[in-house]
Amino acid sequence: MSTSSSQTKTIHEYLAENPDVDNSELWAQFWEILSDAKERIIRELPVQPHPSSEGLEYWATEDKSYEGSMSTFVGDPDNGAEWLVHSWIGNRTNSILDMNLQVWLGPHIDVPHLILVFGTIPQIFFYSELVPRRDLMTEVDYLEKYYEPLNEDFLELRGDDRFTWSVSHGSYMRAFLSPVAHSYTADRSEDVVNTLREVVNARVDKWLEAVRNAQPTPVEERAALRERDHKVRTYGYTLDPMNELSKKFLGAERVEELVAVRAGFKQMEELG
Repeated sequence: MSTSSSQTKTIHEYLAENPDVDNSELWAQFWEILSDAKERIIRELPVQPHPSSEGLEYWATEDKSYEGSMSTFVGDPDNGAEWLVHSWIGNRTNSILDMNLQVWLGPHIDVPHLILVFGTIPQIFFYSELVPRRDLMTEVDYLEKYYEPLNEDFLELRGDDRFTWSVSHGSYMRAFLSPVAHSYTADRSEDVVNTLREVVNARVDKWLEAVRNAQPTPVEERAALRERDHKVRTYGYTLDPMNELSKKFLGAERVEELVAVRAGFKQMEELG
């Protein structure tokens, strides 16, 4: 049975309980799910590699205790996916993994940004978010348009006893959550993986439909929307508690370098 302690358990506590679990098979399954989602998205929102991630296609520490991959992409910043990141970090044979696909749209439309995360701690971790670009507490039309259509899907997974809600210990990351955010841990099993594959596919389907049907943002509002997007992007990456765990393996300087690439600081500077 889920308990409040399991919901607020830290990654450090999970790892201490099971420090040496081989997650190579789960990595392959989750990476395939994210890669398939990426390919579906870029067929409709074309992107090209951004040079900031050159040399990071695969990297590892000298002792191979920590490894990862990071690929960054840019599309048309005024008419497509402004920033796309496809990455993973951790140790495939030693319990911990963090795998991501994040798509940040340009300000030509105000459709929420898309985040998909899989992890192992060594239990399965799943996080998915549609990052709001308006104030959901006051702009209820925006809430109805982009979040109400996902409400039933959210409630179905929230009510599935195989999944335990996972609470971030970072207050900013909790502020980040929308009404349809998924943040769960689950036991390692094939049926859980298959369920999450279906959840991701459904979420990507509905997100792409929203992108296709979006009305253009008024031109005079786009600069302010982009400024807000860049602030949210910056805080979302730099205030993630996962960074502190990575510093134990890589050191603060290396983690800050990787976060800067992931957040796209260079790309933001290029846009001015």
